[in-house]
Amino acid sequence: MDVSLPADMDLVFDWDKPKNGNEAAATADAANFFRAIYRGVDKRTPKDPAVTTYATGNGLSYATTQINAWIDGGWTATGTLRHYDATTRSTANGNSVEVAFCADSGKFYGEVIKTEKILRTEPGIEDFDHYTLVMVKSSTDPDLWQASKVFVETKATNCR
Repeated sequence: MDVSLPADMDLVFDWDKPKNGNEAAATADAANFFRAIYRGVDKRTPKDPAVTTYATGNGLSYATTQINAWIDGGWTATGTLRHYDATTRSTANGNSVEVAFCADSGKFYGEVIKTEKILRTEPGIEDFDHYTLVMVKSSTDPDLWQASKVFVETKATNCR
């Protein structure tokens, strides 16, 4: 599935690959979930195939809401969005993995599409979010993990 982004939109996933196979796959697809969201922002649609591949249920609702907010605002994104400090936890049955991590958007900005004006912000606690994704095995593809739930703590002091 194509999750490529334009050259000026850089999503960095600065974490070690988990040793557990399911956790490694779920973490990789959690990264793809975020790539899919910003691909949707770039393509101006929440119906991009990448979005519907890497998200289901509440995760799909979250992605759609995020993408539509960018579209409704008339913005795209530019810069570097860094994700780090990932932790994983598997359920006993192995069908879901919780992937938690920090994100720093201090060098990631909105860009007004009509004017190409970059909406720079002052660095601050607003740049730090802590995400917890519940990744579930796809019912149709045994190698695919989908974001089914998304929890976000904004202004996350633990990510500073």
